[in-house]
Amino acid sequence: MHPVGGRQRWSNLRSLHCSNQSSRHNTEHFRAAMTGLARACALFSSEAPGRTRAAAGNLGRLACREASPPRGGAAALRPTEPLLKRSCATWPGSALGAFPSAPSSPCGAAMLAARAASWRLPRLSSALLSPRGALAAPAAAAFHGSAQRLRGAKVAVVLSGCGVYDGTEIHEASAILVHLSRGGASVQMYAPNISQMHVIDHSKGEPIERETRNVLVESARIARGKVVDLAKLTAKDHDAVIFPGGFGAAKNLSTFAVDGKDCKVDKEVERVLKEFHKSGKPIGLCCISPVLAAKVLPGTEVTVGHEEEQGGKWPYAGTAGAIKALGGKHLIREVTEAHVDTNHKVVTTPAFMCETELHHIFDGIGAMVQNVLKLAGK
Repeated sequence: MHPVGGRQRWSNLRSLHCSNQSSRHNTEHFRAAMTGLARACALFSSEAPGRTRAAAGNLGRLACREASPPRGGAAALRPTEPLLKRSCATWPGSALGAFPSAPSSPCGAAMLAARAASWRLPRLSSALLSPRGALAAPAAAAFHGSAQRLRGAKVAVVLSGCGVYDGTEIHEASAILVHLSRGGASVQMYAPNISQMHVIDHSKGEPIERETRNVLVESARIARGKVVDLAKLTAKDHDAVIFPGGFGAAKNLSTFAVDGKDCKVDKEVERVLKEFHKSGKPIGLCCISPVLAAKVLPGTEVTVGHEEEQGGKWPYAGTAGAIKALGGKHLIREVTEAHVDTNHKVVTTPAFMCETELHHIFDGIGAMVQNVLKLAGK
């Protein structure tokens, strides 16, 4: 069904509300129904399949805009949520008539929400549903969860260019975005507006002479253009920050690749790390980027995996010694694990510090992201 059809049905529903404005009782029930509908869509959008999930999220956002608080404040609507959840868990499909799969359907959720709010079901359901009994498809959502959501953490992801040898490790950045999306987070990407240390021909692993590139411009490749200057990143606008790895963290965000334990960290990167730490908000880092936390936040516990190469499985094991020299504490962890420093709220995982299959790295990054969101209270 074309999105226009959905807008028309929404218009019909609003007209239905306006026609009843003379009755405060009906108006209050409409608002309660919209609040219940928004909660229902949020509840089911994470479990429904692709198109249906998107439709639920879109419908939920519309409902939020309509649900201005009734007399008595937001507390007056709180009984709706437990009733909705209890109904979803216990009502048989037959109780919903034409919607036998309601417990896993946003359409059924909308009806349950309306019923919980004592709205007249036939009129509400007919306004929400197409002639075929399906929700209209919404407009396409923005990339990597940047579209406004009903709930979830706001996470900043700091990039260092594009490409493992002179910028961000692309697989790590992608894995972080996937796990953040699954965790219900909204994401904004940032990068410093500075020149790269150098440019590497990734097909040869060699520097390209007399070529310069900008870290912000290169990072836009990963962010699909939606990247902001790191100077604009503030802790007050986000719940957490995550730094993917790649040599860009050691070449562009710091001078670790050249200076080792005597390295300097980019002033904006240092500011961001200290600001999030001071605000008590979690910081996630993977691969080589934990050296940034070790340098800026002395005493921080981090992991880059193992401290011995083990026949080439951990080719960058020497980094563990450098972390100790920087003032950090190194913990041995497997590639599928993440270490959580609860005192500093810093979460790290080895990622590509280990030579292993990609799915193991993906799982380790997932553990890092999950713990970051947990520390953020989301």
